[in-house]
Amino acid sequence: MPSLQDQLLKAGLADEKKLKAHQKEKKKQRKQQPKGAVQTDETKLRAQQAREEKAERDRELNRQRNEEARRKAIAAQIRQLVDTNRLDRSRCDTDYQFVHGKKIKKILVDGTMTDQLSRGRLAVVFVNDHYEVVPEPVARKIMERDEAAVVVLHERTQQAEQDEDDPYAGYEIPDDLMW
Repeated sequence: MPSLQDQLLKAGLADEKKLKAHQKEKKKQRKQQPKGAVQTDETKLRAQQAREEKAERDRELNRQRNEEARRKAIAAQIRQLVDTNRLDRSRCDTDYQFVHGKKIKKILVDGTMTDQLSRGRLAVVFVNDHYEVVPEPVARKIMERDEAAVVVLHERTQQAEQDEDDPYAGYEIPDDLMW
């Protein structure tokens, strides 16, 4: 099989004079470089650098996508936990006030829920722009995923210690007292 140079000569697309000038120029470039040095091509270097930059951008995009997917999965888990474990507040008539952020919010609960909320057996969570009341073990599971979702959860151990040392334990708070 003849070389490309021979084929171009036979086809009449190149002549002997241009071929010899090109070979002479290549030989001159090789001799100018020191021995052992590898001839580098700037276009290859730029192409390699562009590939590396693109790979880095792709890695960053993949990391962001994975993080977003992880956040969505956690939000879905929290929604499912709340939907399956929230307490029914349809017949509640007592306001329960609490602080969320810098604002005071209130939800309707009944008397037993108020007592259990203050003792740390129930918790208030904020999901889908709504406040819901869930049992304490469910609130702990939600806190493992996202602590900001749990708005109110009183500690049980602190409440028990206060009950033992409370000098006013014998004085009951009247039911009709509104704060």
